[in-house]
Amino acid sequence: MMTYRNSLPTFTLLAVLITLFSGCASINLDTHVAETPEQALTIAADENDPQSAQRYLLRIASDYQTKGNHTAARKILRHDLLKSAEGQPLEQRRLLAMASAIELEDRGWAKELAATGNTEDFLNYPSDLLPRAANLQAQTYALAGKSLDAATTLILLGQTDSSTSPQSIHDKIWSQLKNVDSSELQASTNNAIGFENQGWLELAMTLRNTDGNLDAQGRLIRQWQNNWPGHPAAQTLPIELALMADISSSRPENIVLALPLNGPLASAGKAIRDGFIAAYYNDTSANRSKTDIRVVDTANQPFRDLYSKLSSSKVDLIVGPLEKEGLTELADMNTLPVPVLGLNYLPAGRKAPNGLYQYGLSAEDEARQIAEQLAEDNITRILALIPNGEWGDRVAAALTNKLQETGVTALHVQRFFPEDNLRAITADVLGVTASRQRAIDVERTIGLNVEFEPRPRQDAEAIVMVAAPTIARQFKPLFAFYFAGNLPVYAPSITYEGVPNPSRDRDLNNVIFTDIPWVLAENSPLRSDAEQYLTGTKGQLGRLFAMGADAWQLSKRLPLLQQVNDAAINGHTGTLTMTQTGSIHREQLWAKFVNGTPEILETKSPDALVTGE
Repeated sequence: MMTYRNSLPTFTLLAVLITLFSGCASINLDTHVAETPEQALTIAADENDPQSAQRYLLRIASDYQTKGNHTAARKILRHDLLKSAEGQPLEQRRLLAMASAIELEDRGWAKELAATGNTEDFLNYPSDLLPRAANLQAQTYALAGKSLDAATTLILLGQTDSSTSPQSIHDKIWSQLKNVDSSELQASTNNAIGFENQGWLELAMTLRNTDGNLDAQGRLIRQWQNNWPGHPAAQTLPIELALMADISSSRPENIVLALPLNGPLASAGKAIRDGFIAAYYNDTSANRSKTDIRVVDTANQPFRDLYSKLSSSKVDLIVGPLEKEGLTELADMNTLPVPVLGLNYLPAGRKAPNGLYQYGLSAEDEARQIAEQLAEDNITRILALIPNGEWGDRVAAALTNKLQETGVTALHVQRFFPEDNLRAITADVLGVTASRQRAIDVERTIGLNVEFEPRPRQDAEAIVMVAAPTIARQFKPLFAFYFAGNLPVYAPSITYEGVPNPSRDRDLNNVIFTDIPWVLAENSPLRSDAEQYLTGTKGQLGRLFAMGADAWQLSKRLPLLQQVNDAAINGHTGTLTMTQTGSIHREQLWAKFVNGTPEILETKSPDALVTGE
């Protein structure tokens, strides 16, 4: 029998065995870099000293945040191993958790963090971290839907940190206070403690019931300043409130309404004109003795020549043109000496000069809103029917771009002409034509007739139908004919004629569509008055009338919308906001056809800083 001896010395073998059985003892928790959150949690779980394990996990989570990987950080920060943290590790964990919850927009996590703390928690951090901690805490409260606590945190920060810019912090405080529910705000105002808290709450409550009247708002803000002369906000008003206080003195007095009153666009121009003038006379804040409105016909003349002539006279604002060509003529100018509120939009890619604002009934806005609603309804795969032509191209581009942003997949976008065979178009978009072709191919292959029942594709969750009423009333029954009647259908305002017609619109039952408040809202004093004395207030002309009415409201608020990021107007054509480049976007209402009649759907209403008609 042969004997084999290990060539390793005895002490070397013992060292290897000790290393094998020592597990993680050789890992330095102060320097180790985990490849995954799971690895970090496993290593921490094997550590005998809980505090060392917690310090290690917090360092790894912080490293992930630095790299922008907040999902990995969340997996660590929400683990049970950190729930027993106390003292400094607890404060560090809370700071890191708030940062990741905000970055990930994790409302559930934010609510948990908000429920386990109070508005004074940020004071536990050292002075160099105080502003960051307070701002993270305020953002966490806001994400959790606790706007009042967010505002209270920022008010306290203003009292304790002199390095914070008063303008910046006052703007943030106001942006939170405006989101507080009126009943909660009233209760808090009644029970407020502390000079600064009382002043802020009274200011917010004072401006709640002004019905969007800018003159009234300005007077109330100045009155509040007089009543609270020593309050920090009285000395440095939030930018939005400073603009509101000054806007009545800076609103345009000499306005030119430049519209086509002859030619193919005459009816549209006259409807917008009537809406603008009606809104002016319905506006109790308008100063009749100072405001002068002049109407000019833009038909049959280059708008740039007309603009040059008008800008050399005493004009504060030009509202118009409606024609896209006229608006494009202004795009070559670097700046406009007299501001223009154009009633259309420049072609894609054209940069607007300074002083040019753009507003209209944009089909692209509606397409984007449909995409957002699909995502909100948790619909991830859709089919779409969109007309051919330049208008349809713009709608298709806006819809598909927004679908990509929201994570919704367009499985198939079918374009069509009104004169097409709509049955064939429907079969194509639903995949029935492809299904039938597969059956034909099988028959040719096996040489026998096969039984075939057409079935639509099974992966679609909804249909977007962009079609005029006469076409839409044909498409909707065809969906049911091809066994897709259970798919929800979303549509823009073009699908509704604007006037209830149950006998004809029964074919549109269950179609969900978006339209302007002028058409859908139950109560509108201006609409009620206009319908008594004017024609052209319903249907498509009614939408243009509403556009004219909102153009009047916009004419008074352009500086406010441009300088306050989240400022909005509750208008007749929707909730109006402005981009940094001066383009007005609209958020419309949602309705559903029930027994041939539109019924408004409740949706989350956007926060409007400027309200009223």
